[in-house]
Amino acid sequence: MLSKLNPPQREAVKYLDGPLLVLAGAGSGKTRVITHKIAYLIETCGISASNIAAITFTNKAAREMQERVGKLLQGKAARGLTVTTFHSLGLHILRQEAKHLGYKPRFSVLDASDSAGILNDILKTTDKKEIRRAQSVISNWKNAMLSPAAAAEAAQDETERQLAKIYQAYQDTLRAYQAMDFDDLIRLPVELFENVPEALEKWSNKLRYLLIDEYQDTNTCQYKLVKLLSGSRGAFTAVGDDDQAIYAWRGANVENLHLLQNDFPNLQVIKLEQNYRSTVRILRAANTLIANNPKLFEKKLWSDLGLGDPIQVMAAKDDEQEAENVVMRLQTHKFQNRTRFADYAILYRGNHQARIFEQQLRNEKIPYLLSGGQSFFDRTEIKDIIAYLRLLANSDDDPAFIRAVTTPRRGIGTGTLEKLGNYAAERHISLFAAAFEAGLEHQLGAKQHHPLLEFCNFINNLTDRAEREPCAEVMADLLNAIGYEAWLFDQEEDRPAQTKWNNVLEFVAWINKKGEEDGKTVIELTQTIALINILDSREDQDVDAVRLSTLHAAKGLEYPHVFLVGVEEGILPHRESVDNGQIEEERRLMYVGITRAQKGLTLSHCHKRKRAGEWQKCDPSRFIGELHQEDLRGAGRGETDPEAQKAEGSARLAQIRAMLGK
Repeated sequence: MLSKLNPPQREAVKYLDGPLLVLAGAGSGKTRVITHKIAYLIETCGISASNIAAITFTNKAAREMQERVGKLLQGKAARGLTVTTFHSLGLHILRQEAKHLGYKPRFSVLDASDSAGILNDILKTTDKKEIRRAQSVISNWKNAMLSPAAAAEAAQDETERQLAKIYQAYQDTLRAYQAMDFDDLIRLPVELFENVPEALEKWSNKLRYLLIDEYQDTNTCQYKLVKLLSGSRGAFTAVGDDDQAIYAWRGANVENLHLLQNDFPNLQVIKLEQNYRSTVRILRAANTLIANNPKLFEKKLWSDLGLGDPIQVMAAKDDEQEAENVVMRLQTHKFQNRTRFADYAILYRGNHQARIFEQQLRNEKIPYLLSGGQSFFDRTEIKDIIAYLRLLANSDDDPAFIRAVTTPRRGIGTGTLEKLGNYAAERHISLFAAAFEAGLEHQLGAKQHHPLLEFCNFINNLTDRAEREPCAEVMADLLNAIGYEAWLFDQEEDRPAQTKWNNVLEFVAWINKKGEEDGKTVIELTQTIALINILDSREDQDVDAVRLSTLHAAKGLEYPHVFLVGVEEGILPHRESVDNGQIEEERRLMYVGITRAQKGLTLSHCHKRKRAGEWQKCDPSRFIGELHQEDLRGAGRGETDPEAQKAEGSARLAQIRAMLGK
């Protein structure tokens, strides 16, 4: 089984004498190491699959890992293996240990828009920028394991003191709703393990060996979770690359690599430096660029895939010409090399750069896929149905109650909901619980109270069925009972209404299929729904289309030919990063972009761009100057040898003629 691995990979798989850090450069086969190590632990070392956990950052990575392990271990050997994301693992722990934290096992998991809604109420503002800022600050405090009280104590100024008060109000609201946000799914297991020794002992005994993917992306909270679970044994393999640490803005802490050495003095470090993805020229560019960053660990990628084509650098008059040049070059290259559209990716620093490339691709009738678009779960019609499911799983979930009771409306007006809200607040109970109290009936009167009680009884009956009956039956009756299809067609024109209804049917088909495959009830599925990105299962990798993606979203992916666009001062590196002294992270982002390319890499920049309606001069990024200059060829840069350019043009023309002749 290990014969196909190179010596450092084999060493990493077989090392079991203590904690291990595998420094895995881009394209060096890190997933292969993790999956082979799982198989090795089970087959050779006799460790039960149920005592092993592989932790990733995305559902997609977890699924790929699970599939690969399944191929290595035929039969039942992998049964009970945990391959999961950090958040799913946290959720799994919290479901079983909720009572220790004062939660019921059926707490709700709120997504970003739910938590934004709560902050909207607390801040009494609709200013999205202000809400996002509060969300970001609270998230960073949680990831750094700071409670509201600790945040207030550490506050440097009045703004931070106010934000700490908002944080406290936000947490109080979550507790009242019996809900958690994404950050709580890591923070609370850490609190649990620090305060309840028997819970830590139970989970340490269950998860005896940990394998952590993309270790450089862990935040303080995730590191503590790993440290607590692995204990003094340090029975873990962490796989990461400090050169690809690009998530500081969301709390990732590259210092965790340093901490490993401090906290585990017997840490073994193994480097994977052979790259199986890119040509020598592409790797030389990546190595010379990243050499400008201070290093935690020295490493240099190498490849035996040949020298490869020079890296092209294109200068354009403006962003419109940049898009035209990129799309024209892509078409020409595809025609000459008989490639597929799916062999090409256009990568950029920020989402706002995509529009002009989309427009140009549409003009040329070139199919494309845009990553980071709206999540399927973020569509209004899907959130409407999910609100009912959340209410079945947790009747104290007030945001879900309000959405469900008003969509479609069922004779329950704003006045009724206002009185219900005031009554529930006075009694410190949920809206759902308040609906059944005699005191409320006196306040509302029978006419207003009856439809409210009818709705709550409907939810109770359906909850009872949802715990026992197959998913498909419950979902069919739910949609039928609420009359959602008819309501959609009353609200919208026929065409958009049909699109929305089709989305609902697709969602229901998906949840029914998942219920059947996993043998789970609607209730059990709802408890994990906020963590499942339906796009993961819907994205068709075989679609022949050009990929458009931000550099952050492209991490972990690879493409035969990459166009890295907008490589300019102010964009890459980003203006704010330059001002804030975060140039090293921007350089790592450029490094990630370069190392996505297998065979061909083109960098493009503009001489001017419109900002706030005015033309501004642009300078090429400093990162272009930091590359191995002999590997660069430039159109519009002025440094290319005219004779070489002429010869290259003639060769290309001859190639096209030969193809046309065939």
